[in-house]
Amino acid sequence: MILHGYWRSGTSYRTRIALNLKGLTYDQVGVDLRAGAQRSDAFLALNPQGMVPALELGPEDGGPAVLTQSPAILEWLDEAFPEPPLLPVNKIERAHVRAMAALVECDVHPLNNLRVLKAVREISGGDQADTDAWAARWIRPGLEALESLIARHGRGWCFGETPTLADCCLIPQAYSATRFNIALDPWPRIAAVVARAALHPAFAAAHPDRQADAD
Repeated sequence: MILHGYWRSGTSYRTRIALNLKGLTYDQVGVDLRAGAQRSDAFLALNPQGMVPALELGPEDGGPAVLTQSPAILEWLDEAFPEPPLLPVNKIERAHVRAMAALVECDVHPLNNLRVLKAVREISGGDQADTDAWAARWIRPGLEALESLIARHGRGWCFGETPTLADCCLIPQAYSATRFNIALDPWPRIAAVVARAALHPAFAAAHPDRQADAD
């Protein structure tokens, strides 16, 4: 497998976590979003949407194929490599985990990703305080809701006693929160999951600072 992504991209980060949790070996190709590499002909041939990540599969993994959109990639990984599972067995519990993941994937992350923040800076004249305020406007209520859901369902992780899709999504979003000067103190359960993840090899290896293209 070849993961085409960007070191600080939340969607690439969550995909690295899932790959690591599954114990899979994969190569990485950096796509420098700031330099516009996602709009190159070579990358658009992989993903016409021009967004990361893109997971390139070889014949041994059912390919050749290229998977895009991190929620679809994470679901495929859990179907193709069932152990360890990232979704519970119980159907209602699976729905709860998917909802927690979607809270980040659909309602929080898209509003503070690089292309949206670039548009915010253009509108605001490049003021960093305005950019931070925009990000906080969406991150804070999302984390507030997730804190309540973890209180309801978590036992060490977002849901239950082992990492799930929800944790794959939370940890990159918590990393983004700190980038925008949002302390996690108001959400002790989220902070506890983040601290636990920092000690987990799969999460630690996926951290942006540990990627070859980090700067």
